[in-house]
Amino acid sequence: MKRCMFVDKSSVIRKVAKRILTSESMLVIEATAGREAIDLCSAEMPDIIVFDVSLPDMQLTEFIGHIRSLGSPIVPQIVALLVELDLGTIMRAKRAGAHGYLLKPFNRVQLLDRFRALQASRDTTRARAPAPTKNPAPAGSFDVRL
Repeated sequence: MKRCMFVDKSSVIRKVAKRILTSESMLVIEATAGREAIDLCSAEMPDIIVFDVSLPDMQLTEFIGHIRSLGSPIVPQIVALLVELDLGTIMRAKRAGAHGYLLKPFNRVQLLDRFRALQASRDTTRARAPAPTKNPAPAGSFDVRL
């Protein structure tokens, strides 16, 4: 079962996302702040994290740094949740390691399309990934379309 975490201060946004995404194959976890999300990720890392970039306690770039430093074998796909289309925020999120963005408020079609795109990009990345070597080279650039 896949695990998804929605990090947003709005209970309405979290409730709508949970209602749309929860299924036999998807468990949705909620957090109201960045620190709470990090604590939950420390216990069990989700496969996907949707993070509201306007949270007062933590910036997205800081959050991604904390998540990557946990050293989990699961490397979650991270989606920036935006109130408005802001190219600067999208580019900072991409440079920090986000896999995409989603505008809120969103509807069922928009949310499911974003999750399908995440799955497709993960499948493509796995298909293109070279076989592991004894001494792998350091990670290079990546091609992620936001």
